[in-house]
Amino acid sequence: MFIEIVTPDEKIFEGEVVSASFPGSDGSFQILNHHAPLVTTLGKGDIKYKQEKQKEVHILVEGGVVEVIHNKVNVLVEKIVDE
Repeated sequence: MFIEIVTPDEKIFEGEVVSASFPGSDGSFQILNHHAPLVTTLGKGDIKYKQEKQKEVHILVEGGVVEVIHNKVNVLVEKIVDE
């Protein structure tokens, strides 16, 4: 599936991934290939995504919104937290 992660200032990541997990406002959740359409809010926590044959990447965020439609995941985050 294709994922794009952006802030108001910059694009953080864009590309194909095999899985992604998010810190939902009501608890964490994972999205895999061919997920049902979804729009939901994010809370503070780690966005994690994994590309094929790559290590999992973690991005700590303050919150945001996720939209899943037609095997594309659009992620708008309010702020990237420095670790």
